[in-house]
Amino acid sequence: MTTIPFNTPPYCGREDAYVLEAIHSHKICGDGAFSKKCHAWLEERTGAARAFLTTSGTHALDMAALLCELKAGDEVILPSFTFSSTANAFVLAGATPVFVDIRPDTMNIDENCIEDAITDRTRVICVMHYAGVACEMDTILDIARRHSLLVVEDAAQAVMATYKGRPLGNVGDYGCYSFHETKNYSMGEGGAILLHRDNPRAEIIREKGTNRARLLRGQVDKYTWEDLGSSYLPSELNAAYLWGQLEMADEINAARLHSWQLYREGLAPLKEEGLIDWQAIPDGCVHNGHMFYIKARDVAERTALIAHLRAQGVQSVFHYVPLHSAGAGLRFGRFHGEDRYTTRESERLLRLPMYYGLTDSAVEQAVDAVTSFYRGGRP
Repeated sequence: MTTIPFNTPPYCGREDAYVLEAIHSHKICGDGAFSKKCHAWLEERTGAARAFLTTSGTHALDMAALLCELKAGDEVILPSFTFSSTANAFVLAGATPVFVDIRPDTMNIDENCIEDAITDRTRVICVMHYAGVACEMDTILDIARRHSLLVVEDAAQAVMATYKGRPLGNVGDYGCYSFHETKNYSMGEGGAILLHRDNPRAEIIREKGTNRARLLRGQVDKYTWEDLGSSYLPSELNAAYLWGQLEMADEINAARLHSWQLYREGLAPLKEEGLIDWQAIPDGCVHNGHMFYIKARDVAERTALIAHLRAQGVQSVFHYVPLHSAGAGLRFGRFHGEDRYTTRESERLLRLPMYYGLTDSAVEQAVDAVTSFYRGGRP
């Protein structure tokens, strides 16, 4: 029996040569030729005014929080069903995360819960595009405009996904990508921040709060400390690895969408019988095949299904424990409104193997394993 891993980091074949080229260039500390290529690709493909690689998606969020100029007592509205980094960035900046409920169809922030959570201390709405499916951004942007709030997109899972023709990550004020090994495009550890409008502070914050980038361009004659910041730029070796995949971004995207569609077709009978539920793709949203998940009846059934799949050689995982119920969430933030769906839906969700290079036969094996569970394999 073949064992199907949950994830395999993407590899296209050119990465080795590009990393070696970066080494031989004697410019491996960051912002060399490969970083510039990645920046240009991101700006061209998203339409962002500026794009900068970062050492992680987490650090992209940290930069966004600093650019929002938050202070102690400020509040940021965000979903509870997200990764810890989404909230950590704002806590580190001194703000209080205010968690609201999600939509059960997309697992994204419920746009209808946002406005009621706004207070005179609210400064930012942070959305997270779960599984590369966009939040209802027109409504969210309208709320932000009427209340003079900034919008940060945690688009860690959403590279190459769009909302009504607009690339995710460049719909709000700041967008944050991840290039972790679990993402569609990877540099091992890494990320990027996208600026909808240019902000000179971004370059300074990214370079330890200094004007080093301007010095290297010959725009100033002194290298000085000017602002808050940290070392957010990644090694040129990481950028070279990433470039080998961005060159093939369309091919990777197409392959993942193909696997996603095979899952959809194979599991359709279970969905039609009401035995499972799955990811919804609202009108106007184009996803990127970042993941394929299903929903079991409840947490007990999900636990049994994971064990069944493991016995069939299929690795599967559940996802986030809602932040508002975690120790740090209770300490640093608060939940506004009713938790109608966040906990219940998170306990049902199960992710199936999805990665570049996933074979059709592997998808078929996973589909057969899920089907056998619901056709009599349950304990």
